[in-house]
Amino acid sequence: MSEFHQGEQDPDRFRRRVLFAGAFVLTCFALLFGRFFYLQILQHEYYSTRAESNRISLVPVMPNRGNIVDRNGVILARNYSAFTLEITPSKTLGLEETIDRLGEIVEIQLKDRRRFKRLLEESKNFESIPIRTRLTDEEVARFAAQRYRFPGVEVKARLFRQYPENTLAAHAIGYISRINTKDKEMIETSGHDANYKGTEHIGKVGLEANYEFELHGTAGYEQVEVDAGGRAVRVLSQTAPIPGNNLTLTLDARLQSVAEQAFGGRRGALTAIDPSNGAVLALVSSPAFDPNLFVDGIRYDDWDELNNHPDKPLLNRAIYSTYPPGSTFKPLMALAALSTGKRTPNQTIADPGYFNFGNRRFMDDKVGGHGMVDMHKSIVVSCNTYYYTLANDMGIDNIARFMSEIGLGRRTEIDIPGEATGILPSPEWKQKRFKKREQQKWYSGETISVGIGQGYNAYSTLHMAHALANIVNYGKVFRPHLVHSITNPTSGEVRIVEPQPIRQAPLKPEHVEVIKRAMAGVVREGTGARAFAGAAYESGGKTGTAQVFSLKGGQKYVAGQLRERLRDHSWYVAFAPVDKPKIVVAVMVENGGFGAQSAAPIARQVFDYYLIGKLPGGPAPEVDSGEENGDEGAATIEE
Repeated sequence: MSEFHQGEQDPDRFRRRVLFAGAFVLTCFALLFGRFFYLQILQHEYYSTRAESNRISLVPVMPNRGNIVDRNGVILARNYSAFTLEITPSKTLGLEETIDRLGEIVEIQLKDRRRFKRLLEESKNFESIPIRTRLTDEEVARFAAQRYRFPGVEVKARLFRQYPENTLAAHAIGYISRINTKDKEMIETSGHDANYKGTEHIGKVGLEANYEFELHGTAGYEQVEVDAGGRAVRVLSQTAPIPGNNLTLTLDARLQSVAEQAFGGRRGALTAIDPSNGAVLALVSSPAFDPNLFVDGIRYDDWDELNNHPDKPLLNRAIYSTYPPGSTFKPLMALAALSTGKRTPNQTIADPGYFNFGNRRFMDDKVGGHGMVDMHKSIVVSCNTYYYTLANDMGIDNIARFMSEIGLGRRTEIDIPGEATGILPSPEWKQKRFKKREQQKWYSGETISVGIGQGYNAYSTLHMAHALANIVNYGKVFRPHLVHSITNPTSGEVRIVEPQPIRQAPLKPEHVEVIKRAMAGVVREGTGARAFAGAAYESGGKTGTAQVFSLKGGQKYVAGQLRERLRDHSWYVAFAPVDKPKIVVAVMVENGGFGAQSAAPIARQVFDYYLIGKLPGGPAPEVDSGEENGDEGAATIEE
């Protein structure tokens, strides 16, 4: 009774507590209202967008990659549709169990599981991921009969890259393969990362790499509504992908085939160019490889075979491998002599069969020499002594300056990656090349070897074909290119890749005519006569033999006494027809011996097909080397 009585005696205190409690409740409601106002009114647009993005997801749709065709429409790279077995993880009852049960119906290898796991980490839960690609009709039928057992698993048609001509022009066309970390960095740096969402493949080498952004196309997308568990509910809208552009090449697939077959499996390279515009007609690196092996991820056994093969089939010899040019360098030296005023066409020297320089004797390939030799004869009979003397008179600086003008010692900027610079020797080059001071000094004796295409000289068939094309085009230098036009398959718009004149080399037409006539003499009566006997057209050429193994003590070169890979390389450079050249060719056969023996017959088959449509019956045969005619053997030095 006393406590109740005490409460009645203190009503003010009770009212204060009620007011405080009421104020607290009102404050809480005010805070809640304020927060609701902030979220629902002030931040409505922001949270509405976030909610919508949680509800809607964008699924990329890959575009159709562009085709690659030769100048006559022969398909060299295309896409084809094949069935794939795909799993949508969010729709399956148990992922690992599902894959195990699928393996009882269709073959699923360990590599398939590994690829699936990697793609799973990179994909969203509601995207379908391939577990097996390129199913056979029988496998599709087996799965279809038991489709009801596999929720979240379905067969889809996907596009795959194919190279229908297999190894033909493989180094020029290149291939696509799966995107790796380096590729991702390149895509991000170029600003194309948004267009590659969901893309699995990219061009790795050749035209597939250099024209990647033309060939790839523009990705489309689907707006997919998903539930709270990330499961796809329905497709709200679709934006179709835009297919990639098609490439039409300057290459002639039939000419390419003739050239590749002419090698008959031998190691080597060939480059054929239209001198009037720089269009590459054929680009051969032998042996080649099948680019189809790389499309879906190359098997370890196949990669090991290609990567460790002693003949290095993955190496693009036509643009990357460089070799001493041997006597194919002599016409360039003769033109340099005319251009610098060091020689006239009729000026002669006496060739005793050697050239003395200091205490060394540089031997000619013909015992006793060639007698009196003018410029025309020096090219026709490939007289070493003439060019020993000429190199000594010109000096290395004049040689290097002229050769650079016609395109040697620099990249041609052909439109495929991987081109080598080549080696145009000079005192400046040697200082950069060597670290030790005693190695950096240029010795006059080194200039003598440069004069016959030996020494430090090293060029690819692309370099040599490019230089000769520049000469027969009277100094007008074009950038070599493989792509003739780019076609938009949607609009039909065609963009022609116009020939790009780079510069004008300071060549006089009368000097060029002297060299052309001398090279025509090589084919009529010199070291190229056997290979081109009976030809229905007139061509000019020059054989060359590049030394691989240095003989000592004046030893005579006998190919049969050396291991095959120590034998000389075989060169031939040529153009045809003589009066108005349509094609320039540079051929190199590794360890093929004399240029007239192995390389010249290959050039003959190429010219026969391109100029008169004659198809060969098989690989280019080796002809009698003409050793007794004084072919361009490498220099022998006697102390």
